[in-house]
Amino acid sequence: MAQVQVNNVTVSQGVRMLFSLMTPNESSFATVQEVPKYVNQATPYFSGLILLEIVLGWLKTDGPRIKINDFITSLSAGMMSRLPQLVMRSLELSAYIYVWNNFRLLELPWDSAWTWWLAFLGVDMGYYWFHRFAHELNILWAAHQVHHSSEYYNLSTALRQSVTQQFSSWAFYLPLALMVPPSVFAVHVQFNLLYQFWIHTELVKDLGPLEWILNTPSHHRVHHGRNPYCIDKNYAGILIIWDRMFGTFAPESDKVVYGLTHPISTFQIWTVEFLYYPYLWQRFWEAEGISNKLSVIFKGPGWTPGKPRLGDIADIPQVGNHFFILSEMTALLLTGYVLLSLTSLGFLIDQRANAAEMEMLRCVLIMALQQFGYIKPLVPLLAFPIEVIYAKATFLESIKHVCGSPWKTD
Repeated sequence: MAQVQVNNVTVSQGVRMLFSLMTPNESSFATVQEVPKYVNQATPYFSGLILLEIVLGWLKTDGPRIKINDFITSLSAGMMSRLPQLVMRSLELSAYIYVWNNFRLLELPWDSAWTWWLAFLGVDMGYYWFHRFAHELNILWAAHQVHHSSEYYNLSTALRQSVTQQFSSWAFYLPLALMVPPSVFAVHVQFNLLYQFWIHTELVKDLGPLEWILNTPSHHRVHHGRNPYCIDKNYAGILIIWDRMFGTFAPESDKVVYGLTHPISTFQIWTVEFLYYPYLWQRFWEAEGISNKLSVIFKGPGWTPGKPRLGDIADIPQVGNHFFILSEMTALLLTGYVLLSLTSLGFLIDQRANAAEMEMLRCVLIMALQQFGYIKPLVPLLAFPIEVIYAKATFLESIKHVCGSPWKTD
């Protein structure tokens, strides 16, 4: 019986990719060029699980809450974080290959299960230290705070990534390049990222004995909290054992309140991505003396003169939340539209033969959402002109469909 495939991988493989359950035999490659783009292949599974989380939350009386502004900001941040890779190879991989080519001490076999498992542990430990430094060094926190800026915790939060974070994370994996082939590293750096997607949810409460070994939704909820007991805890990627070993573990206890200790109170993507840098520069400029100036950069974001390196927990503001909650139907429809728009954009970029049909469907949906009152333009007088524009676009896309698509088919 033929297996169902989504984005050139079977459903079984897609699920196992997300949970880091692929085996060495099916994910070992001789060269970097042969390594699949697992993150790209997982995109449909991201979309499906996000929709599933929304539906399950809809069915549960205490289900997760979603705000469409926050959701769109997270998706936008995720898209922005991938833009540099449209014009250049991942900096993590490029730096790794450079060290491997010029400084390796030994060459472990790429097709050995021992090499595969060593890379699994090495990448995960490298991520732990990068993640910890990203919280404990203000200059790295400037990038990583993007991921923590949401006051919600759902699967879309996993997509809220910084466009500048990759310019520092690469250094923490370089020790592996002294012996582990780049093709093996290229597999595990993707698996490590994919695993961290599903743990961004409130639907999964407790996983029993697995909580001792794996990073779970419960552990990661603590990491995203701004309660005092949550600060600077649970940095793990896949294995929570690193936090237990290095003294940064905290179990989930009080109800977690998510977000930054000083919320940014905006959904504007450029502000979310880059606002911290001018703030950091201002603090550096205003600090007195070279010692304090360097401390602003290389100590924790909570540090001030006379305080410990990471700041004082007592200085953290009282936690509290105020949410505006969309109706479940509105959230579901708008989420579907955003995902459809992203899919349509991907089809256009890939020059798919059916890109015109996908774009036509998107235009029809946006007209329907506006017509039935699920969305409204910022300026009411623009409602009719916007409908005309989308109607014209729909007409043109239908003509393309009838007369033949201009997109490549190869």
